[in-house]
Amino acid sequence: MRGYLRIGELSRRTGVSETTLRAWERRYALLRPERSEGGFRLYADDDVARVRSMQDHLERGVSASEAARLALDEPATSGVAPVEGLVNELSAAIEALDDVAAQTALDRTLGTLTVAGALRDVLLPVMRDVGRGWEDDQAAIAREHFATNLVRGRLLALARGWDLGGGPRALLACAPEEQHDLGLIAFGLALRSRGWRITYLGPMTPVTTLAEAARLTEPALIVLSSSLEQRLEGSDGELSGLASGFRLALGGPGSTEELASRVGAELLPPDPFDAAASV
Repeated sequence: MRGYLRIGELSRRTGVSETTLRAWERRYALLRPERSEGGFRLYADDDVARVRSMQDHLERGVSASEAARLALDEPATSGVAPVEGLVNELSAAIEALDDVAAQTALDRTLGTLTVAGALRDVLLPVMRDVGRGWEDDQAAIAREHFATNLVRGRLLALARGWDLGGGPRALLACAPEEQHDLGLIAFGLALRSRGWRITYLGPMTPVTTLAEAARLTEPALIVLSSSLEQRLEGSDGELSGLASGFRLALGGPGSTEELASRVGAELLPPDPFDAAASV
């Protein structure tokens, strides 16, 4: 499984200090990080499981070396069945418009998986299913609104402090009249895990406002997202001007290769994690 988790987040989720995690990795090969393009170690769900397993063995009085051996011998816990259970739990709560059950499902999901794993394997797939057929079904529309507000609030809570650090800055915004921003938030969280700092303008951002924010923050990357092609109709001149002074990327279903080429921008892959890896 690809790693998306920086060591600070691994430490926060497991309660083990970064110094101890590095020692366990060095002495016992407990962790198996991958390297990002920027050289950061990135950890995956299986690393979280091994750390928690080692903690359990240590609490039972097992020596550190033996605890590490036992944790390494155990099968990975981030397989399909647990993920399916989390998907089903959240989907059922949304189907019933049950806020308490939905919040509990979110707590369980984020407590079991990394943020990236929760997004990739549970939250985004559930939201895609919720969004199907909403145009013709009032009950589906209600569920889509309920689920969007629920998940969006939780993701923005996870995003708190994503402007901190010394990495390059990305300025993220939705196109004018564009209200759907879950994919853009997920992209921002994926970028953050790769060391970027995030400035987030959110839904329905006029291109002129985006340009002024770019002047003030001088980002290394600007990303503009849209779900429908018409959101950016008539904006070629403004986008070209923005692309002449900054690195501009377009994302979302409403962005096309033709438009990106026309205005001098990049076109991001549709998956937010693939998009984060591409920049």
